[in-house]
Amino acid sequence: MNVRRSAAVLAAVAVIGAATPAAADPSPSPSQAFPSALYGGTDPKYDGVWRQSLALLAQDTVGVQPAAKSVEWLARQQCADGGFASYRPDPTAACDAKTMLDTNATSAAVQALTALGGHDDVTSKAVGWLKSVQNEDGGWGYSPGGASDTNSTSVVIGALAAAGEKPDQVVKGGKSPYDALLKLALPCGGDGDGAFAFQPDKKGGLAANADATAAGVLGSLGKGMVVEPGEKSDTTCEKATTPQQAAANGAGYLTAALTKDDGHLMSALAGAEPQPDHGNTADAVVALAAQGDTAQAEKSVRWLEKNSAAWAAQSGPAAYAQLIFAAHATGTNPRDFGGADLVKQLNATGPAPRTAGETKAADEKDDSGSGSSFGIWWFVGVCLVAGIGIGFLFSGRKKKQQP
Repeated sequence: MNVRRSAAVLAAVAVIGAATPAAADPSPSPSQAFPSALYGGTDPKYDGVWRQSLALLAQDTVGVQPAAKSVEWLARQQCADGGFASYRPDPTAACDAKTMLDTNATSAAVQALTALGGHDDVTSKAVGWLKSVQNEDGGWGYSPGGASDTNSTSVVIGALAAAGEKPDQVVKGGKSPYDALLKLALPCGGDGDGAFAFQPDKKGGLAANADATAAGVLGSLGKGMVVEPGEKSDTTCEKATTPQQAAANGAGYLTAALTKDDGHLMSALAGAEPQPDHGNTADAVVALAAQGDTAQAEKSVRWLEKNSAAWAAQSGPAAYAQLIFAAHATGTNPRDFGGADLVKQLNATGPAPRTAGETKAADEKDDSGSGSSFGIWWFVGVCLVAGIGIGFLFSGRKKKQQP
């Protein structure tokens, strides 16, 4: 997903002329001070909200209670209109026309904060903003007004589903997100053979993209980043007239690609030597598991167990989160992932999670009402009753003192 985000950012660059994540210094100078609540030690300018959301969502998935300040930091990144930017150094400063809001960051935040609970006001505003920037074809681009792409549309679908919305009923111009994805699905046969494209090229042509296909399968199934194994369906490629068929076609393409390269996907960055793509492979595992193709998903997760350690250590919290999602989707123990404890490694990239004692104390505080509006009004009520009683007492004394 961090690779997926890079692709989305690159697409946004063509629209808004912003710098790409590749331009960010991966080794910030000692003088750079990032928020203590943030996960990861690299410059968060282009992925702060994204990696924080994935880290918190992954922790929640494995039963870890994130540090309260890390959750609060994420919630405070929201702008007044409901959208999230990639990163706001000063969340107390109001967002303005220069604030580059981001559908991917917003959708990731919705998925994380919905899973964690207690932030309905934040997530409802975010969903409202996402609906307000939906394109006429039913999809979304990385930035508001940008051309719809498979990755952005799919991560928004995941956010809508997490928030309790029905994606097929979120319509703009008579089109739903599923209509947008169907337009980005390649026909059966040829090199594409049921894959998804990221976006049409300048001539309207579609080119198969494995990363977009992993996203498109999840989006077409109405799933977010965290999935349970689905029911196996026929993967014979047929004309996609429904999102379910498009998902099946995309899963078939991924299976063929993974089988070809010994269980993993290869990178396809222009000008670079092809090399194993750990991030896209993890995404493909999640997509295949959601589709019900657990056999290939399990083969590929075994490859990740053996080969992903160095990549994850270099890439940081979002990478550990991706691996945890892949482990969860296949029933693999993330605390013994090829001998590595992914949960411990993820936790080490940010503030220490809450301990069982801290969680219990917080729960007891909530139950007692001292941290809730109910507790406040209960206290006010007691004081009011006491005040009335005292009033009657003084009134009675006054009467007795009258001659």
